[in-house]
Amino acid sequence: MKLIRPPIKCQGIKIKLVPWIKDKISNISNYEVWYEPFMGSGAVGFNIEPNTAVFGDTNPHLIKFYNDIKSETITYKSVKEHLTQESFKLLAGKDGYYKEVRERFNKTPNSFDFIFLNRCCFNGMIRFNSNGKFNVPFCQKPNRLSKSYITKISNQIKEVSGIIKRNNYSFAVCNFNELISRASAGDIIYCDPPYIDRYCDYFNGWKQEDEINLFECLNKTEAKFILSTWHSNKYRKNSYIEKIWDNFFIDTKEHFYYLGASQKNRNAVREALVSNFKDNSVSKNKVFDFHHRQNFRQTILI
Repeated sequence: MKLIRPPIKCQGIKIKLVPWIKDKISNISNYEVWYEPFMGSGAVGFNIEPNTAVFGDTNPHLIKFYNDIKSETITYKSVKEHLTQESFKLLAGKDGYYKEVRERFNKTPNSFDFIFLNRCCFNGMIRFNSNGKFNVPFCQKPNRLSKSYITKISNQIKEVSGIIKRNNYSFAVCNFNELISRASAGDIIYCDPPYIDRYCDYFNGWKQEDEINLFECLNKTEAKFILSTWHSNKYRKNSYIEKIWDNFFIDTKEHFYYLGASQKNRNAVREALVSNFKDNSVSKNKVFDFHHRQNFRQTILI
């Protein structure tokens, strides 16, 4: 199965989990709209390739980037030309030039600088400070933008552009509750929020209150939903699985992330797919009534 890798690199990208997610929805036919309230790189949605989709994220730079692809401001040719020019400047200026681009982006953001920073920063991270400024350091590889690497990025943009052109896709800066509220029976919602107690940045900061609000939104939606979250690793378990999500269907699978700066910090994580519909791989189903929800919320917030 060929998997499409989007041009934007993000923490926790779900590219390796796409076959699992595809299999989960394989028995759902003729759904109306695919809603993705936590777009990130867009890896899941672009590989599922629904006919109609609404992608949302609170990070305006991600959404602008994909809207610029849709409007053809960002194209295979324009990005290849831009990154080729930038490669010479990066090779000559090294860390100093990277910081120059980062400062420019933080003053006047644009999609060309965004893709440059995303591909030249440390570990492909997208992180912002409390003032909304991109603050990831340089990857310390002045030859980062090699000819082959630029071609790879440009080809990824071409692939994503083709998917957007042949389907009805829209991209919006919005909160997850706003996007989920648009969905109705016959739609599918795929949620990949920042993992509670694991990752945090300015645009995607995630706290207990957010996890509870997401639960309440998904618990009352008439649409089908799938939620990606973490179940456990060798050190601990995600306590919210039992506190909240255990009342839905849950399937788990081990997945390996390469986000740590050193190999000892790169460990296997047991992923969970939580859903409000049954497939062949899961069997749990509990009824979570309104009074239970109210008592639960009061308990967990104490």
